[in-house]
Amino acid sequence: MRVVLAEDLFLLRDGLVRMLEAYGFDVLAAVESGPELTRALAELEPDVAVVDVRLPPSHTDEGLQCALAARRARPGMPVLVLSQHVEQLYARELLADRRGGVGYLLKDRVFDADQFIGAVRQVARGGTAMDPEVISQLLSRRARDEPMGGLTPRELEVIELMAQGRSNAAIAERMTVTERAVAKHTSNIFAKLGLPVSDDDNRRVLAVLAYLDRGAAA
Repeated sequence: MRVVLAEDLFLLRDGLVRMLEAYGFDVLAAVESGPELTRALAELEPDVAVVDVRLPPSHTDEGLQCALAARRARPGMPVLVLSQHVEQLYARELLADRRGGVGYLLKDRVFDADQFIGAVRQVARGGTAMDPEVISQLLSRRARDEPMGGLTPRELEVIELMAQGRSNAAIAERMTVTERAVAKHTSNIFAKLGLPVSDDDNRRVLAVLAYLDRGAAA
C-alpha cells in the first residue's frame, strides 16, 4: 500500500515512516511543507495520504487545504488527517466530501501502533476512521438539540461507536451485548434521526457524521 506522509516535526515524521514501513507500507514520500505535499500528491498518486493539519509555510490549516485540493483534483483519494487538538471545523470540512476514505486522528493516537495502522488501513480501503474524542465533542455539541437529544444513553454509546467505523459485531463485543441488541439500538437510532438504514457500514457512518455535521454547523 503506497503512502504519502506530511509532517513538519522531523522526529515524528521519521517515527511514522519507520512504523508504516514496519507494517508493510511503501512510503513514497515524507514531506514537511504544504507545497511539497501538493507536488507529492499530484505526481505520486498514493493509495492514502497521512497529513498533519498544520504545515509550513502558514502553520494554520495548510496540510488540510492541500489534501482537500488533491481530493478535488482526484476525487475519492483517501486522506487521514492528524491534528494536535480536536478542531471541529476541520473535521466537518474534511467530512463534507462524501467520496472516498477519510479519517481524523489526534496525534496522541499515533503512539498506539495498532490504532494508528488500523486507521490508515481503514481509510485506504475507503472507510472512515474518526478519533473517539472528535466524535465525543461532536456528539456533546449536538446532544443539546433535538432529535439527538431524544436518544437514550445506550443509543448514544452505540452511535459513538458506529461513528468510529465499528461494525455491529465489534460494537456488541465492546458493549458486551448481543449483535441482535445492537441491531435494535441501531434501528431506533436511524428512526429517531430520520436516516435510512444501510447494510454498508461506511455509508452508515458517513450518514451519521453528515447529520452531526449539519447540526454542529447550525
